[in-house]
Amino acid sequence: MKYDFTFYNPTRIHFGKDAMQKLPEELAAYGKNVMLLYGKGAIKRIGLYDEVVKVLTECGKNIVECGGIKPNPSYSQVLEGARLVRENDVDLILAVGGGSVVDCAKAISVAAYVEGDAWQKYWVDFEPFSGRVVPVASILTMVGTGSEMNGGSVITNEDVMIKEGRVFPPEVYPKFSILNPEFTYSVPHIQMVSGIFDIISHLCEQYFSGDDDNVSDYLIEADLKAVIRNARIANKDPQNYEARSNIMWASTVALNRITGLSKTQDWEVHGIEHQLGAYTDCPHGLGLAVISLPYYRYIYRYGLHQFVRFAKNVWEVDPVGKTDEEIALAGIDAMEAFIEEMGMPKTLRELGATEEMLPLIANSVEEGGGYHTVTHAEILEILKACF
Repeated sequence: MKYDFTFYNPTRIHFGKDAMQKLPEELAAYGKNVMLLYGKGAIKRIGLYDEVVKVLTECGKNIVECGGIKPNPSYSQVLEGARLVRENDVDLILAVGGGSVVDCAKAISVAAYVEGDAWQKYWVDFEPFSGRVVPVASILTMVGTGSEMNGGSVITNEDVMIKEGRVFPPEVYPKFSILNPEFTYSVPHIQMVSGIFDIISHLCEQYFSGDDDNVSDYLIEADLKAVIRNARIANKDPQNYEARSNIMWASTVALNRITGLSKTQDWEVHGIEHQLGAYTDCPHGLGLAVISLPYYRYIYRYGLHQFVRFAKNVWEVDPVGKTDEEIALAGIDAMEAFIEEMGMPKTLRELGATEEMLPLIANSVEEGGGYHTVTHAEILEILKACF
């Protein structure tokens, strides 16, 4: 373990088929005014909206509705939510939906009473967080982001075509999150596999960092193997509770900070995809899947030892008779085969990107990386390779 760290995660998780039974006792800790934040209506189709409203009403809460949150939540939606929080003196923001809704809830939480412009302060200048926090909680319906147990908030500012993530300190984390794997059954197949690759990408971003061979690497390998195994089961049987529950918990573990301790981490694939998402509004995990293959084929030589380990320990590549380079590439090939098996797209064209977008996307990504810092020119080549 190369680097010192402090680990603290305050989110209380209620997990399982009966997790919703914990909602009334959790609500008792907060005032009367609750913002019900949700997406474009999926929770109404599955009956979860009615169930949540019933509990809130029985607990004597005043409901402030804010629906229609986009899969890539926009800053304009954050500002609208912040206005509703102030006007209704909201005591708790209850996000019901996928990670994008939870991300938006955190952004509303910090923007409601901020001095100045929240976007400039927190997503551009990355100033240390200060000020009043409106408590956030979540009921999850889609897995992938890990937002239910971390401080991450990815927001798109459509005025400047920038999609940016900010990690807030523990006071902004959800106070509690309810995770019932059955709530994820209604998610369309393409959204399910998108979330699955989001989990894989989170783990890879922490794994391929340069600070290798510590406890975190062993945890990441185990979580990756769990995701891959259960994804294959869920791909054939989407309502297999054991598989969906394992995927759900693997997602939470992948980004609640435990797997990244004492590692510098990479996050360049995410940086590229965020800008792809700003231009195309594509599903996040699918964008990650498309970008990951050319990116890792570009940088593997700079961290060859870790890519060899990845191939052998995660994808069970047989090393006999192969050079280290052949082993590493076989591991990336195995990831590509998994992407195909899951039915994910493999090109940017399939996600709505045009050739004209590629330089705009490349030039708006911050140069960075783990083993190798990619330049804007290199990012453009990576984008061309997966176009």
